Amino acid sequence: MNNAIELRDVSWSAGKSFALRDLSLRVPTGSIYGFLGPNGSGKTTTIRLFMGMMRPERGEIRMLGKSVPRDMKSILARVGYVPERPHVYPALTVAEQLRYHSAFFRSWDRGWAKELMGRLQLEAEQKIARLSKGETGKLLPLLALAQRPNLLVLDEPTEGLDPVVRRDVIAAVLDYVSEASATVFISSHLVHELERICDWVGMMDRGRVVAEMPMNQFKNGIKRLRVADAPATLNGSPFTVLSRLSENGAGSGETWIVRGWEAPMRYYLETVGATLRDVIDLDLEESFVDLLRSSRPPSGGRQ
Repeated sequence: MNNAIELRDVSWSAGKSFALRDLSLRVPTGSIYGFLGPNGSGKTTTIRLFMGMMRPERGEIRMLGKSVPRDMKSILARVGYVPERPHVYPALTVAEQLRYHSAFFRSWDRGWAKELMGRLQLEAEQKIARLSKGETGKLLPLLALAQRPNLLVLDEPTEGLDPVVRRDVIAAVLDYVSEASATVFISSHLVHELERICDWVGMMDRGRVVAEMPMNQFKNGIKRLRVADAPATLNGSPFTVLSRLSENGAGSGETWIVRGWEAPMRYYLETVGATLRDVIDLDLEESFVDLLRSSRPPSGGRQ
């Protein structure tokens, strides 16, 4: 499988306060890849590294088949980027900002930019300084989309926006992806938003990628099991036990959070003397929270 973005064993540190450790990440070409993680987990730092704004201490980064940072000039010509913080000039009008931005991209589509302005209800002569937060939140994706990029990198693009604006921005992105077969990398902590649109998911916590898989595998393969007569150890288990919690009360057993579960695996539990009482489906947010908890040390300290 070709990857639009690939990080291999990348490390970077900000003194003793924060570090990325041996970070590996693969974004398949043509995918809509959701990058999940709590605030402060390292999502924006990771983006800045593969966008060439920061240099890793070690490891390899490739985007669109080229090396970062060596080939950034040719890479950036094919990437539409919406940063976490706005990168527009308050003194300009919307039309002036579009003309300024277009000067950097040979692929700029003036007709498409005009169509997006109408669709997103932005006025050409309005000063950027007078735009609302929602209007600014629509202008930034417009600038990225009008480049006709092969890859869209969106860092918290709908953070703080109302539901109507979020819907308009996501709809414009999805329409472009459908038309141009572009790859999208979208970082967010809005789990339910990503669940609706992404076909791949990566999850980050405390400078590490703790999970990366197709969205359907993530949603369908992580379950909560209620188990009686659970053995102390599981040898040769076909699934991964992320956490085990003892239940209290009559007939108590254990509650497990497992990854990679499939229905036929219930027979494995019988072979180790356990009884499966219940299999509980989790939504993406529940899976996300349980996976984060299971990846952290019991003390809550850094690993």
